[in-house]
Amino acid sequence: MEVQQWWRVRFSFRNATILVCSLNIIAAIFLLQGFLATAYSRNRFSSVDPNSAQLRYIKESDEIRLAMLPLELIKRVKEIQQEAYTEQEAVQKKETKQTAAVDLSKRLKDFRTLNDAASFKALEEWRKRKMERARQRQLEKNGTTTSQA
Repeated sequence: MEVQQWWRVRFSFRNATILVCSLNIIAAIFLLQGFLATAYSRNRFSSVDPNSAQLRYIKESDEIRLAMLPLELIKRVKEIQQEAYTEQEAVQKKETKQTAAVDLSKRLKDFRTLNDAASFKALEEWRKRKMERARQRQLEKNGTTTSQA
């Protein structure tokens, strides 16, 4: 029985978990070391100074590449884009002014029609009251003349 107890203590789940985790950590350290070593070796070899022929070749190729750039064309394209942008902006301002003017004129016309309708209605009511007062006065005059006769 002592032999079985010894194996249980030695190979419990806790001990197995600790063993697997430690192996994972060791493997991660080795992988990290391998990645860092290759990155270091690449940087070390790339920092080697090229000879003067290679430097001259690089400078000449840069000069040729810059000489082949159509700088005038690039400037003209930028000017055209700027002109198109300012024209669009001017058209938009003109359109907003026109729409604002049209909207304002419509609102004024609507206001006039509403105002005309309201004033027409008020005028009709005033005429009706005036006619009613005139009838009342006429009746009062007729009533006073008939009572005197």
